[in-house]
Amino acid sequence: MKLLAFAASSSSKSINKQLATYAASLVEGADVEILDINQYEMPIYSQDREEELGQPELAQKFFAKIGEADAIIISFAEHNGSYTAAYKNLFDWTSRIDMKVFQNKPMVLLATSPGPGGAASVLAAAEGSAPYFAADVKATLSIPSFFDNFDMEKQVLRNPELEDKLRSALAQL
Repeated sequence: MKLLAFAASSSSKSINKQLATYAASLVEGADVEILDINQYEMPIYSQDREEELGQPELAQKFFAKIGEADAIIISFAEHNGSYTAAYKNLFDWTSRIDMKVFQNKPMVLLATSPGPGGAASVLAAAEGSAPYFAADVKATLSIPSFFDNFDMEKQVLRNPELEDKLRSALAQL
């Protein structure tokens, strides 16, 4: 299985990238690619820019990466209760290529934050909109209080209950 995993964050210290990377490592036998959305930075999407630029090559490459994958893991960072600007912009450009951005790929959607909310708001938004963009969401999981539940040194979840939930979610792929 070719597994694509990424954080919907542009932070170089992204806890969501750590979570997505860890989750991908738990999928046995998978050929894992960890994608960095910073490699797909484009001008802020607008109809005027689309008329001027067409469909940027980076959006096309991102769409192709999704198409090449057998399954996808995304871990969402939450900015003010919503998507990060970096992810939203990439998503907006890519959706102009094809509204079926996720191309019916099986997906596990994750989210985490330093606080007790675990980025649950953005995770709910992502899950709620997923069917409109051809995402086959198999499971979702919010990890609250990341630094309390994740061992930064070992790069593993230290909370056994959350570890079991994560493994159960990934088993759906």
